[in-house]
Amino acid sequence: MLKALIFDFDGLILDTETPDLLAWQEIYRQHGQEISLQEWGQIVGGTGNSNFEPAIHLQSLLGLPLDLSSIRQSARQLSDSAILQQPVQPGARDLLETASNKLYQLAIASSSPHDWVDNHLKRLGLFDYFEAILCGDDVTRTKPDPGLYLAALHALNIQAGEAIVFEDSPNGILAANAAGIFSVAIPIPLTAQLGVDHASLVLGSLEEVSLPDLEARLAGIPSKH
Repeated sequence: MLKALIFDFDGLILDTETPDLLAWQEIYRQHGQEISLQEWGQIVGGTGNSNFEPAIHLQSLLGLPLDLSSIRQSARQLSDSAILQQPVQPGARDLLETASNKLYQLAIASSSPHDWVDNHLKRLGLFDYFEAILCGDDVTRTKPDPGLYLAALHALNIQAGEAIVFEDSPNGILAANAAGIFSVAIPIPLTAQLGVDHASLVLGSLEEVSLPDLEARLAGIPSKH
């Protein structure tokens, strides 16, 4: 029986991932270098299986010391400026409202820190929808490690078979799958290129989510769609 919906944040509720990549691409080009989607993809959604860090990687490409703190600050400023112009992802607000009205428990499980996730949720007027918000600073390893999703299950006092996870990234889907939770991928154009076919279900946007269909899928009833 479906009792809870657990949401990623970055790329799913708010597209912070595309501005981040674009900012770092700009920084790299200022230094005559390029960063590939494959390299960047290692850390999209979580860094639990990678030690890739873009500023250090840029320094290694150049073979000379850089002011890493200044470079990170420049990338953060470029990204933050773009993120503040981003709307909530299509369908997110309506889905949260509908699920809340149906008395589902709602949670966030994000590899980002609380100060990032909490502040953006409050700015967007979404914070109060969630009964639990689990972030990277609540666990020892982030996605694709399942720790965040296991912590969310514990916080909501439910079993894996009573929840559905909404994710946009390969690392997030791997984490949900490892926790034994039905995973719905809602990739943005960036993460679609990285591949999310290992999700239980792939949809084009949160606007396409049908809670009755998901309830049936979780109960093992064949979908009518």
